[in-house]
Amino acid sequence: MTDRHDSFEQETNVETEVQSVPQKPTYTTKKRESYSHKPAGFWVRFWAYLMDLLVISSISSIIIYPLFRIFGWDVQGTTWYAPIGFLTGVIFYAYFVVMTKFFKQTVGKMVFGLRVISLKDESITFVTILFREWIGRFFSATILPLYWVIGFTPKKQGLHDFIADTMVIHEKVYEKKVDTSYNHVSEVS
Repeated sequence: MTDRHDSFEQETNVETEVQSVPQKPTYTTKKRESYSHKPAGFWVRFWAYLMDLLVISSISSIIIYPLFRIFGWDVQGTTWYAPIGFLTGVIFYAYFVVMTKFFKQTVGKMVFGLRVISLKDESITFVTILFREWIGRFFSATILPLYWVIGFTPKKQGLHDFIADTMVIHEKVYEKKVDTSYNHVSEVS
């Protein structure tokens, strides 16, 4: 007996469904780069402010205190309305107003490479500077946590910046922002 392996073919009619796999949609990407001024943060502004206080103290020590001693006036006044306190306050606010108006920065800001810019106009008006430096600085100096707001706002603005609609920036430093847009490309058959 021989083992035979018969080949057997069975014909079946099977209809096969052709399934088309959807292709992934095709997109084109377009990247746009934009550059904006980098806002100055709390600590760099704090050090610039300390330097400004040193300059103001030096101006007061060179001009006001010698005049008071020459004329024999009291330099020991401890209240803000004492003549020495009043004049040093005038020097303090005048320093910030004059320097910001003519140079857009104080000596401390110059050293640290900072500049004050307006968010709504091309240049800063005198009224804006008065609001920023007198009213805003008074509130920031009187209620200290209002100055700390600088560290927590997106544009690093303090209360005096919000009042005047200004911002302190790094002069020659920019932030790069890349916007990517996707456009669907339809296939032409």
